[in-house]
Amino acid sequence: MIHQTAKPGLFDREILAEALLNSFRKLAPRTQLKNPVMFVVYVGSLLTTVLYVQSLIGQGEAPSGFILAITFWLWFTVLFANFAEAVAEGRAKAQAASLRSAKRDVMAKKLDEPRYGANYSKVPGSSLRRGDVVLIEAGDFVPADGEVIEGVASVNESAITGESAPVIRESGGDFSAVTGGTRVLSDWLVVRITVNPGEAFLDRMIAMVEGAKRQKTPNEIALTILLVALTLIFLMATVTLLPFSIYSVETAGEGRPIMVTVLVALLVCLIPTTIGGLLSAIGVAGIGRMMRKNVIATSGRAVEAAGDVDVLLLDKTGTITLGNRQASAFLPLQGIGRQELADAAQLASLADETPEGRSVVVLAKQKYGLRERDVRTLGATFVHFSAQTRMSGVNLEGRQIRKGAADAIRVYVEEQDGSFPEEVQKLVHDVARRGSTPLVVAENGRVLGVIELKDIVKGGIKERFVELRRMGIKTVMITGDNPLTAAAIAAEAGVDDFLAEATPEAKLKLIRSYQAEGRLVAMTGDGTNDAPALAQADVAVAMNTGTQAAKEAGNMVDLDSNPTKLIEIVETGKQMLMTRGALTTFSIANDVAKYFAIIPAAFATTYPALNALNVMGLATPASAILSAVIYNALIIVALIPLALRGVSYKPVGASALLRNNLLIYGVGGLVVPFIGIKLIDLLLVALDLV
Repeated sequence: MIHQTAKPGLFDREILAEALLNSFRKLAPRTQLKNPVMFVVYVGSLLTTVLYVQSLIGQGEAPSGFILAITFWLWFTVLFANFAEAVAEGRAKAQAASLRSAKRDVMAKKLDEPRYGANYSKVPGSSLRRGDVVLIEAGDFVPADGEVIEGVASVNESAITGESAPVIRESGGDFSAVTGGTRVLSDWLVVRITVNPGEAFLDRMIAMVEGAKRQKTPNEIALTILLVALTLIFLMATVTLLPFSIYSVETAGEGRPIMVTVLVALLVCLIPTTIGGLLSAIGVAGIGRMMRKNVIATSGRAVEAAGDVDVLLLDKTGTITLGNRQASAFLPLQGIGRQELADAAQLASLADETPEGRSVVVLAKQKYGLRERDVRTLGATFVHFSAQTRMSGVNLEGRQIRKGAADAIRVYVEEQDGSFPEEVQKLVHDVARRGSTPLVVAENGRVLGVIELKDIVKGGIKERFVELRRMGIKTVMITGDNPLTAAAIAAEAGVDDFLAEATPEAKLKLIRSYQAEGRLVAMTGDGTNDAPALAQADVAVAMNTGTQAAKEAGNMVDLDSNPTKLIEIVETGKQMLMTRGALTTFSIANDVAKYFAIIPAAFATTYPALNALNVMGLATPASAILSAVIYNALIIVALIPLALRGVSYKPVGASALLRNNLLIYGVGGLVVPFIGIKLIDLLLVALDLV
C-alpha cells in the first residue's frame, strides 16, 4: 500500500546507491548548465584538470600534487551537489514506483448499453476509452477512472490512499468518482470511463511525483537570479585579478603572479556554492515531503505557493467541526409536551440513516425511554429527504409527521392550512444564535417544536488557528449555514471571518476579492460545485474522494481526503521556504568567513604584506587554499540531510523568522568556517600533505 511504501528513509540504501550513479550521469554539460552556480564550479574543475595534466608533463604552474588536490575537491563539490539533487529525485521516484505498483491491467466488463443488466463483453482495461461504460461487481478491480452512473457499493481504496477502511461510492453527488486500481468489495457499480489510456489519475500522480520534471517556482527563480548575479560579480572580479597580479609583480620587480589554480579555488570559495549546490534538492524534497503526507502536488510551484499563503478558506463541516451533527435537545412549543415532540421526532427519523437522524432516535430513547418501533409492519410510508423539499418524515395511521428546515416546514404547514407561530421563529433564531442547527417538527399541519442539532467544533482547532494568525495567515470559514449559525461557530472556533450560505459564485467572488488585494489564497474542495473556486485559488487541494472535476481543477490532491490537511500543507510549504531561507543565510555568511581564510593566502606571493590578515593562523598559503576548498566541499555534504529533511517548523511571523535565521544560521555561517578550515589546516599539516 502507498501509505506504507511511499515513505523511503532519508538514507535508504537503494536510493543512495542509485543517487551515487546519477551524480556521475549528471556531469553532462547540458545538465550542469541548468545550475549556473555549480556550472562555474564544473568549468573550474575542468580547467584545473587540464592544468594538472599539464603539470605532469613538466609545464605546471604549481606542484602537481597541489593542483591534483584542488582538482579532486572541486570535482567532489560538483559530484555532491549532483548527489544532493539525485537523492531528492530518488526519493520522489521511489514514491512514484510505489504508485506505479498499484497499476494493473484487468479485464473489464464493457456494457453494450449504459445500464445494469445489459449484455457485456470482457475487454482489457487498457483498451477502454473515455465514454465507455463498464460493470464492476463485488471482487472486481476498477479498470480505469470513471464516474458512477448507477448503483452503490463499498470500495477498497487502500492501493491509492493507504487507508484500509472501505468507502462508499454511489451515483450522483460528490462521491461518484472511482479510481483505477481500486477494488469493489460489495454490490455493483455501473461506471462511465472518464479518461483515455495514459490520462488516468494514477498516471498523472506518477508524473506529478517525478521530481526531476518539476518547474522552478517564482521564489526559486528569483533566488537563482540573485545567485547568478553574485557569481558573475565574483567571476569578473577574479578574472581581473590575474592581470593586476602580473602588473604588480612586474612593477615591483619581486614576488610571483597569482596562479590560475589558486584563482579557480578563490572563485569557487567566494561564489555561493553551498546554497547553489543544494537549491534543487530543497525544491524536489519539498514535493517529497508533501507526498509523505499523502498529498500529491502537481509541481514545486504549488508547494511553494502554500508557503506564501496568507488567506486560508476552510469548509466548516469535517474541517472545523466533526461534521456529524448530533441531536442535543427537544424544544416544544407552549402547550406541547416534550414527550409528544420526542415521539413525533423519533417516528420521523426511524428510516433516516444519516448520523443526524440516528442521533434523534437515540436522544428520544435516552431522555424519554421511547423504544424504536417496527413501524413498517404498521404500513408506514416514509418520506425521504430531498434537496427540493428539504424535509423528511413518515405517514403512519393517519399521522403525517414531517421534520426539516424552518422555511420548508413553513411552506408544508401553510399548504395544510395550518399556521406557523411566531414562537417557532423565535426558537429557530435562538438555536441558530447558539451555533446549532434547528429542525422543525410538524404533524398534520401543526407545528410541535424544534430539534436542536449541535455540530461539535474539533478539539485543538482553535489553537491551530491561533498559530496561523501568528504566522500572518487569515482564516475564513466557508459554510452553507445561515449567518447566525455561521457567526456562532466562527466565534467558538476562533476563525477570523466566515462566509455563510456559500454558493459557488460567492466562493469565487471571495477568492477574487482577496487576490485583488495581492493576497495568496488556499482552499479545499471535493464537489463539482467547488471546481470554479479551486481553479481560481492559488493553492487548491482537491479531495481524492471528490469528483473528477474537483481533482482536475486543483493543483494538489489529498489522498486521505482529509480537509484539515490544508493546514499541514501550508506548514509544509512554510517549512520549505524556511529551509531555503536558512541555508541561503548560512551560505552567504559562510562566504564572508571564507574571505579571511583564502584571500590573504591567495595573494601572499604577490603582496606579502597581506600575511597580516591571516587571522586564522593557517600554516601556509597552500594549506589555507586547500583547507578552504576542502571545507567548501564538505559543508555541502554536511547540509544534505538538512536540505532533504527541512528545518524544524515553527509558527512564527516574518520578522521573528528573519531574526532567528540571522542569529542561528547567520552567526553559525560566520563561526563554522573558521573552526572547520582551521581543523582541516591542522590535519593537513599533521599528515604532512602541504
